[in-house]
Amino acid sequence: MKLKVVFELAEEGGYTVFVPSLPGCISEGDTFAEGLENIKEAIELYL
Repeated sequence: MKLKVVFELAEEGGYTVFVPSLPGCISEGDTFAEGLENIKEAIELYL
């Protein structure tokens, strides 16, 4: 399954990451890599 993941720079630093097709599936990370790992976990829990 392929999902679009959106990374936004957070004002306080780091990234906010979300999946538009999965309402409420959102995470954060201090780095891009951390945000990616965190959203992968959030997707697994969501599904």
